[in-house]
Amino acid sequence: MTIEQRIVQSETRIFKAVFPNTTNHYDTLFGGTAMQLMDEVAFIAATRFCRQKVVTVCSDRIDFKKPIPGGTIIELVGKVCHVGNTSLRVSVEIFIEEMYSEERDKAIHGEFTFVALNEDKQPVRIVS
Repeated sequence: MTIEQRIVQSETRIFKAVFPNTTNHYDTLFGGTAMQLMDEVAFIAATRFCRQKVVTVCSDRIDFKKPIPGGTIIELVGKVCHVGNTSLRVSVEIFIEEMYSEERDKAIHGEFTFVALNEDKQPVRIVS
């Protein structure tokens, strides 16, 4: 399988409802909660791409473009955007969907870097 095919097959999409226990005093999703969800989606995409143990080593610039209101649905999309020897980078976007309309907006974008590790917790090649 080519790297391009692996990228397509590893794309990960997760949907969540934004409930009151995840919102702040403005009734919008906590930034830290959004980052945790993004890291989780990125981890799944990275693991699906290389099928090895990976760990997050960096979260690059995360742009919060729109607040995410309580009572909405969010879609998180993780896609591998760069593959190195022992590391890979995953781009994650969060989209807001209104529950009772067709409205959909991109709210957050960020990138996460992962390193593949062997049993001794040493970096290992991602693609042979």
